[in-house]
Formats: sequence, structure tokens, C-alpha cells
Amino acid sequence: MRIGADDLDALAIGSVFLATGGGGDPYIPKLITANALKEFGSAEIIAPDDLSDDAFVCAIGSVGAPTVSLELLPSIDEASGALAAFEEHMGRKVDAIAAFEIGGGNSLIPLLAAATRNLPMIDGDGMARALPEAQMMTYAMAGIPPTPSVSYDYMGKVRHFDCPDPLEYEGIIRECAVESGGMITTVEHPMSGSQCKQAIIPGTLSFALKLGRLLEQNRGPAEAIADRLSQVFEGTIYGACRIVFSGKVSAKSSRVVGGYDVGEATVEPQDGSAHPMKITIKNEYLLAQVGEDIVASVPDLIVILDAETSTPINAERLRYGQRIAVFAIGAPAVLKTPEALKVVGPQYFGFTHEYDPFC
Repeated sequence: MRIGADDLDALAIGSVFLATGGGGDPYIPKLITANALKEFGSAEIIAPDDLSDDAFVCAIGSVGAPTVSLELLPSIDEASGALAAFEEHMGRKVDAIAAFEIGGGNSLIPLLAAATRNLPMIDGDGMARALPEAQMMTYAMAGIPPTPSVSYDYMGKVRHFDCPDPLEYEGIIRECAVESGGMITTVEHPMSGSQCKQAIIPGTLSFALKLGRLLEQNRGPAEAIADRLSQVFEGTIYGACRIVFSGKVSAKSSRVVGGYDVGEATVEPQDGSAHPMKITIKNEYLLAQVGEDIVASVPDLIVILDAETSTPINAERLRYGQRIAVFAIGAPAVLKTPEALKVVGPQYFGFTHEYDPFC
């Protein structure tokens, strides 16, 4: 499969949907990537199984608070510059590029690097959604160290890291992002093709593209597209997709804390007959609760669509007065294992409830 400039609108929409509010705003990365694809040609997308076992693979993406990405705009040089710095540091050329996560911006940054360096991008990622921390990637869960890695900031400053513990690395790289204005590009998790096949969640990039095309072709009320969305998720790694609430955003608070966007949104029900829904945010939508009832919880996906257009809304673009529909989607099985829940389950984020799978 190849992805060209004409595919980017659909890919961005589908990626924002799966990103559960996080993953970075796609608008500027989409424009930059479109220019790169027009200049260098379409990007090759390969299945993980197409990798040779001894291929040299790395993951690339942006790290920081998504609100910063609306002000500290990326450039075409950052992805390719970060990759070049990584290759120089490692003393060898990369054979293929993987994504950290399926996120609005973070699905496009690897594609930009792939296009500018004429490298294939792997159809898959390390989360099958977006999550805020490095140790939450399946690469780390599979025991692949995050380093040696490099970061590249908006001034072109390169830093090198050597920290094999993913949790400790997350603190270091987040501090680096804060010191660099709130957003950096990093290249990390060097791995062999054999390791990548075992660690990556396959097929998520192509699924985001399929999902985005569905959303493009069915502009209109979210209630009207709910059945089509349910059908497209059936039989996938996610399983169920259902609308769980609709209403108007009556309050939204957010602040940057330690390099993350942290906040809460309140959604008043459309008919005024029930308790409002509270949505807790840490870059992504983590918890949806109505009164004492937990409707959906991380690692399951909480997705917010504009009620009238079915456009997915990133957390940094959620605003007072918006009329929205809230969807819940099951998490892939790889995120629901006891080991995974230690780092992606609700209690890791400070919630007291036990994880109760949506499906």
C-alpha cells in the first residue's frame, strides 16, 4: 500500500478518532506531510510481517502537551532531522519507521519522516490509540528498551539519551520537552524486524485510513453514523463501538502540568433528564463518568465527535458550548492483560476503580 497527499485528510480524521482526544493536532503536520509527499512521492506502507528479521527499525513521534502544538508549530525539518541525528548516533541506517501511537499528529510525523527519507512506514503502532507516556507503548511492554534515543527541538538542538528503564525514561524525556518549549520530536525504541513483529500492534494505520474515509463520506449528525461506526469496528481488535452520551459542553478546564495537558470537561445531557457526564483528561480522554457510574475508562477508548458533523474533536480543541456525542470503544486485548493494566489501567492514573472492560 502507498499513501499519497490525497489520502491525508482521511488518515488525519481517522487517527484523531482513534487518538481519544490526544496524539497532537493534525492540521499543521498534515500540511507539511502533504507538501513532502508531493515533492518526494507517495510513502510505502508495509505490513510488519514484510520486515526481514534483521531489519533496523525505530519509532518516531512528538512528545509534549498537545496544546503546545497549536502554538509551537512543527516544521518539515524536525522529523527528518531527528531521524538523521538518530542514524548518526547509532552508526547505521534505519530500514523502516514505526509510529508511537495512532494520533492525529503522531500518525503523520512518522509518515513525514518516511516520505522525506524514502523509507517504508510500518502499518501498525505501539498503542492502537493514543496514551500519554512512553512506558505505555507495546514496544516497552515487550521488553524493548526505549534507548539509545535522540530528541530534536524547534531550534534544531539534538540530545541523546541512554536509559533502559521506560518509566525513568518517560520522566527524563518529558522534562526535556518542558525545557524545549513544551514539544519535541524523538526517535527511540531501536529494534530488529523480529522484535518489531512481536511488539507492534499491526494494521492500525490502514484501519485509521479506512475509518477516516467512512467519516468523510458520512458527514452529518453523529447519531446517524453510530450504526455504521459499530459495523466498521465489528471483528477488529477493538470490538464494540457505541454512543454512550450526547449533550453540550458546559465547562472545560485544562492546564499544562509536567509536560501534559491535564483537565476535565463537563457535558450536560441533551434532554436535561440525567446527571452530566464528567470527562477526565491527561492529554487523552481517560474517564467518562455520569454520577457515580463509570461509563468508560482507560484503556478503553473514549471518543468525542461534533454532534452535527461527526468530526472527531481533540481534547485541546474541546470548547464550552460545543454540542457533542461521546462514544466508547473496546481496547485491544494486548492492552487488557494484567501486565499491561499495570501501566495503562485506571489505577495507574490515580483512579480508585478496577478496570471493567467495555467489551
